[in-house]
Amino acid sequence: MSIKQANPLSQPITFQAPVAPRKGRGATNNMQGRYEVEQRENFDDGWAVEAEQDDSPAPLRTIVTEEQAKSILNRNASPDLPFRVSLNPYRGCEHGCIYCYARPTHSYLGLSPGLDFESRIFAKVNAPQLLLRELAKPSYVAEPIALGVNTDAYQPCERELGLTRKILQVLHDCDHPVALITKSSLIERDIDLLASMARKRQVLAAVTLTTLDPVIARTLEPRAAAPARRLRTIKTLAEAGIPVSVSVAPLIPFVTEPDLERVIEAAAEAGAVLANYVVLRLPWEVEPLFQQWLDAHFPDRAKRVMNRVREMRGGAAYDADFATRMRGEGIWADLLRQRFEKALIRCGLAQRGGSFARLDATRFRRPYVPSEREKSSGQLGLF
Repeated sequence: MSIKQANPLSQPITFQAPVAPRKGRGATNNMQGRYEVEQRENFDDGWAVEAEQDDSPAPLRTIVTEEQAKSILNRNASPDLPFRVSLNPYRGCEHGCIYCYARPTHSYLGLSPGLDFESRIFAKVNAPQLLLRELAKPSYVAEPIALGVNTDAYQPCERELGLTRKILQVLHDCDHPVALITKSSLIERDIDLLASMARKRQVLAAVTLTTLDPVIARTLEPRAAAPARRLRTIKTLAEAGIPVSVSVAPLIPFVTEPDLERVIEAAAEAGAVLANYVVLRLPWEVEPLFQQWLDAHFPDRAKRVMNRVREMRGGAAYDADFATRMRGEGIWADLLRQRFEKALIRCGLAQRGGSFARLDATRFRRPYVPSEREKSSGQLGLF
């Protein structure tokens, strides 16, 4: 691997970095983000095989850093998303899904979208207070909030920090609609709040189920719940009266794509009522990270997978156009759409798209948050 330095007078530094998979991690290395001054490039110096035989990558410890966020609600105008407002309690995600489109956001922090993204987690510890303050504004208009769409709101550190639970409590107390998406069984902890909100049509829970193959899932999403455990979570939520959607995402040609129909059938049997799918997206640094993962785990089909991905993206590894970024284009993308729609009809499921609009925001009760002046004086305001 060579480093290209910004100073043209300096000589490139050459060294060997481990590329073997790490147990419990998705990325194989800590590639530099696109904003870094130094850029690294892999090359074969003839020592890789011996190095891999002599040394295995050391275990990587997760570091969770608490931070005080300045704002908490994100708004978008993307026509291909069913929600306009989202909330993410965490930056980075320990689940380590190699395909995660949020990986490039760690570049803004001067960290790597690779191993740093899944081992350097930032927790917005003031998220519940910021949300309460936002809901209390006279100008705030209630509409469904998508919780944990960028990084999983139920990732492992949530067990100790409980930020998602506190956020749900705020939304529950204000009768505010919310939609959640997760790969974790930890969502079952909050069934008491979710079931109460479901009775008022104020919640939708989505569980991502990429494949039914536990071996593939272990390398693709190393610290997320196993497929069988996610199916049990769908069943548990559904039995509690909570509407559940299954997100078959991403569809990776020749890796998870063959499981499409079986995933939908299994989710329907478990109690899911809605479904959605997304074709593999590889923005920015996700492309080289995913290709490294393919080379490490599926060397026999790596070229074939990437050729099919490019076929659905107009010849490129990724196309950010709103019209095609979620589903792709071309004959193969159309075939996936037909397979998905036929599977829904056969299993009696509906597409998730319009479900956000059915969440009830009319019951919203604006919370009262005393001003700093009222807090210091100990006197409540009239208005």
